[in-house]
Amino acid sequence: MPDQSIPPATSSPETRDLAWQAQIETLSTLLQQAQRIVVFTGAGISTESGIPDFRGPAGVWKTMQPIDFSDFVRSEKVRRESWRRKFTGPDVMATASPNAGHAGVTTLAQRGKLHCVITQNVDGLHQRAGVNEELVIEVHGNANYATCLDCHQRYELAPLKHAFLTKDQLPYCQVCGGIVKTATISFGQSMPEVAMQRAHEAVLACDLLLAMGSSMSVYPAASLPRLASQSGARLVLINNEPTDLDHLCDLVIHRPIGETLSAALGLA
Repeated sequence: MPDQSIPPATSSPETRDLAWQAQIETLSTLLQQAQRIVVFTGAGISTESGIPDFRGPAGVWKTMQPIDFSDFVRSEKVRRESWRRKFTGPDVMATASPNAGHAGVTTLAQRGKLHCVITQNVDGLHQRAGVNEELVIEVHGNANYATCLDCHQRYELAPLKHAFLTKDQLPYCQVCGGIVKTATISFGQSMPEVAMQRAHEAVLACDLLLAMGSSMSVYPAASLPRLASQSGARLVLINNEPTDLDHLCDLVIHRPIGETLSAALGLA
């Protein structure tokens, strides 16, 4: 595969600009040629909306120990701590807005190119940017609502927050009495079978997988881009840092997602 990396910082600005332009032209061509694009997104696309990641140098888990799913289920004290974290302090996800990267994905949908979005993010920003909910596969769930762990009844967060903060009341399912939890996949919790099956089928059907903002280190979701490459699809990666999948890609761009996708789609 051709080397599409940006020259090192020691190169002249002119050389780096030419290499950048070549990458944009290559990406534009690949997007135009593709008919069934699967977009695979990780935390990097949402950090451009001001949402901190979890695993990075300044990630949430550097200062806050994640709660294991088994502990959440076992202990009321742990569940209380989990909801305290959710309902106190600023709700960055709720106030964040989609950025140029999300807008670019929406443009792919509007142009009839988008087969689906597979996202590791739990913020719902792809839907807020205008991508049809049916085209978004959330393999790590969604933090904007809660569900019963037993019967899967959905609950909006506002009433749960009010009851917790004013009455110190933990949420239990009004239908079956089961434990209610935010609709995200926690450490130790099984991946959602239906979402993973849909993602697997989508990857096998695509002719281009565009991965953006993922370190490709969180499995099993990170195995999906590799599967796309093995199945004959083109593989493009836009990410600030190198990953273990770079060598499999037809194109790797180490630049911000929003400006890159906007330029390739003629939106900049």
